[in-house]
Amino acid sequence: MVCGFAAYVLWGLFPLYWPLLKPAGAVEILAHRIMWSLLAVLAILAFLRNWRWIRALTPRRLALLTVAAVIITVNWGTYIYAVNSGHTIEGSLGYFINPLISVLFGVVIFRERLRPWQWAAVGLGTVAVGVLTVDYGRPPWIALVLAFSFGVYGLLKKFANMPSAESLAVETAVLFVPALGFALMLEGGGEAAFGHSGAGHAVLLAGAGVVTAIPLMLFNAAAVRLPLSVIGMLQYLAPVLQFLIGLLVQHEAMPASRWIGFGLVWVALAMLTLDGLRASHRARRTAPERVLPVTEGSSA
Repeated sequence: MVCGFAAYVLWGLFPLYWPLLKPAGAVEILAHRIMWSLLAVLAILAFLRNWRWIRALTPRRLALLTVAAVIITVNWGTYIYAVNSGHTIEGSLGYFINPLISVLFGVVIFRERLRPWQWAAVGLGTVAVGVLTVDYGRPPWIALVLAFSFGVYGLLKKFANMPSAESLAVETAVLFVPALGFALMLEGGGEAAFGHSGAGHAVLLAGAGVVTAIPLMLFNAAAVRLPLSVIGMLQYLAPVLQFLIGLLVQHEAMPASRWIGFGLVWVALAMLTLDGLRASHRARRTAPERVLPVTEGSSA
């Protein structure tokens, strides 16, 4: 729970970091994010002297993590583009609706039966997407790509069931060669920003590995231990911070129709949260009581 909370707070502050990496384009930032993330996580594993996990890397796990690597690359690239092109608020919408996507995945993948209020929340979220489609004059594709890609990534991580640092090492290793190739292509064509915009800019680009590795490792640690419903509830933290940064710091437009669409999403999330809390309360009340032994130095 602590890992999940910390991960989402750090993700919520990302819109303050990616604009610092201009004039690098979104794809160049993404390439460096992949490469430096691998170096960061390998340094962590070397410090911990933890290499035994390589023997547990079965073909099934490798396949799942390879697909997860592709999915999270789409998510990373879309979000960097959103923030650096003035669509931070739309990016936050993707993470607002992600809990609703998690509920749908629970039905489709795990055959869960939704309660009436859950269905109502999903329906209201669908209406909100329709309202925002009219407002933007197009489907909110940035939000939808972010929501679905991150939801699928969480599922793959749950199925792979591999510790956070180790799985991140595999994912970034899979993508390292393509990322390096793209960075070298930009350098050869004279279009690279890395190394040509001052030492401070180069340090910030390299720092993308650290700011990526830490929250993603925290999320992975939470994703393999918590149910999707809990992950969805923690998800609220990041988009709230992202929305406030887009509105108050980056001064993005929020016309009345957009407020209506976001308001519908927030009502849907409130319904989903309250229903989940009631269900959890009922489960605790009906659970059989357990008598725990009290040992010296422990508290009852």
